[in-house]
Amino acid sequence: MAEEQACCVVSLSGPAASPGAAAGPWSCSGVVLSRSPGLVLCHGAIFAPFLRDGLDAWAQPRALPPDALRPGLRILVLQSPARTRAPALGLDAPVSPPGALRRHEARLLALVPCGTFRRALALAFGPAERWCFGGEAAEDEPRALHWFAWLRVPGLDALNGGWTAWAGAGGLRKGEWLVACGSPFGALCPDLFLNTLSRGVVSNLAGEENALVLTDARCLPGTEGGGAFVPSPAGPRLVAVIAASFCWKGAEWVGLTLLCSLAAILRSSAGVLGEAGVTVPTVAPVAEREAGDGQDSLAWAALVECGAAWGSGVLLGPRLLLTCRHVVEVGAPLRVTLAHGPGRAAAVFGGRVVFATEESSPFDVAVVELEGSVPRFVPPRLADTFLPGEEVSVVGFGALGRACGPSVTAGVLSAVVAVAGRPVMLQTTCAVHGGSSGGPLVSSRSGRLLGIVASNTRDTDAGATYPHLNFCLPMTVLRPLIARYRRTGDPAAFAALNRAGEGVRAAWRLQRQPGPPHAG
Repeated sequence: MAEEQACCVVSLSGPAASPGAAAGPWSCSGVVLSRSPGLVLCHGAIFAPFLRDGLDAWAQPRALPPDALRPGLRILVLQSPARTRAPALGLDAPVSPPGALRRHEARLLALVPCGTFRRALALAFGPAERWCFGGEAAEDEPRALHWFAWLRVPGLDALNGGWTAWAGAGGLRKGEWLVACGSPFGALCPDLFLNTLSRGVVSNLAGEENALVLTDARCLPGTEGGGAFVPSPAGPRLVAVIAASFCWKGAEWVGLTLLCSLAAILRSSAGVLGEAGVTVPTVAPVAEREAGDGQDSLAWAALVECGAAWGSGVLLGPRLLLTCRHVVEVGAPLRVTLAHGPGRAAAVFGGRVVFATEESSPFDVAVVELEGSVPRFVPPRLADTFLPGEEVSVVGFGALGRACGPSVTAGVLSAVVAVAGRPVMLQTTCAVHGGSSGGPLVSSRSGRLLGIVASNTRDTDAGATYPHLNFCLPMTVLRPLIARYRRTGDPAAFAALNRAGEGVRAAWRLQRQPGPPHAG
């Protein structure tokens, strides 16, 4: 695939590591941007052990030249074997023997900070929320997050070589599909891990021309420096570079990957590339690309704030909103913020809770009436059937919360839990985070609203959060109650949610459902 041929691994070794650093070699992923001349771009953090000035060098506002590194550094670029086309089969086949890697000596042109990305990081990730990137213990140096390295690789020079096809990130949309390509664990066992592909959607965007991109494509340590590609009729185009494979918000792993726009890196690198005599080609317009199902559902999602608590909600009508009971407090003032949608600007409404389930109810639901009417609102179509395994997405204000509007994550409907033949719980593999509760779960196949998010999974003993296993309330439970409320205007229409049977209660307590004893 074109994504694999554009990606590589960068490995560093040398005796001059900084005091206290772990034994090398150090490695990460990279992208081959040009073959005339041969240029590779990777993340800058792996150069940290070799900085003459130590980690304080990352505080510099300008590019660092090669002599900012201690002597004795050897840089290698590892590529998969060259491939040739087998016309009779329509397949790509390796020219080199299986397992053979191409190894190229490289030299550093410069380490470059991307100021646009740094400002986007400050906008999106507030210090009060204790964001960290990389390892669980946040041992990675955060000041290196916006630094990237340009490598000159003569072994990649090709007479008729050119630039890898790329695109600006300014036209990206939430919910749009992309493919990430990187090498888990860097140079460790490249026969197994070199240029692994992962598919996901654009989850959120921030900064000038979308300098910062979050995706739910699943990446692992070592993929930093790899590429993210968007499809186009002419083939995939490189749009961003992986900056961090893991994101943590406090103690919560959010299951998202942090990307930096390639266009932002190129703008920050203009001086370095100009001194090297490199001309960056202009970007051709990219045709309309396939999007996930997040576009319509973005118009249904709302940020719900009640005192110090906040979460998500889903609009069912111009003044009717559903959310979770634990997001709101009966009698307390509500603030409901709607993201901009088709023909609609972002807007803020007051609201009041007209119904909330009792604490003893297994269903975590609240019904809110807005104080104003949302103009030109197109209500979602409600699902009446569920297909396990179908592609779905969740929209909510988890992860970046109030900073950048709703996030979109994609997955599949992994299970439908039924009691007495009626669905009472939906499970999905979408990444769900704190703040996503109450947001819509949408079918990619039909575009229908399947349910509302209730929670993800937490292991309280281990202190672990599992964003890719979560629970949603099916719309089939709520649909007849909503219809009755619309006819009568009486909130008592939802009182049946408090009278759920023991089988439903057991399901939402994550317990085995009661039933006759099994034969031994």
